[in-house]
Amino acid sequence: MSTNTAPVAPLTTQDAEALVSAAHRAAEAAGVTVSVTVLDAGGHLLAFRRDDRAVLISGETSTRKAYTALQLNAPTADLVDAVQPGGPFHTLPTALDRPLLFIAGGVPVRRDGRLIGAIGVGGGAPEQDHGFATAAVATLAA
Repeated sequence: MSTNTAPVAPLTTQDAEALVSAAHRAAEAAGVTVSVTVLDAGGHLLAFRRDDRAVLISGETSTRKAYTALQLNAPTADLVDAVQPGGPFHTLPTALDRPLLFIAGGVPVRRDGRLIGAIGVGGGAPEQDHGFATAAVATLAA
């Protein structure tokens, strides 16, 4: 079995700032005020923006959504059912040092099929946040 070991360019600060801008543009077009967090593959903060009109907790929410998407390498929208009682991740949040957040709005960022970071959007309805994050990731790939 062959594995791809070719290096993949990491998520840069410029990439992260472009993701934040794209998510904010999408949110503004929808009339929604959000906070956006972008983490690199190691979980380090690369970019963050909270609009002055956003509620303070939206910044923590966007960061936890990004962290969850990064740790589980999946959009948080796809993980909601997994944390229900009897689901495979039901007890996971208590097993980690940093709490996870299973609400739509966290999306992994991949390059050449490999995880290089994650974006989290908080402030709108979960479905809106997911759409803003997904739209931002799509602009990076374009």
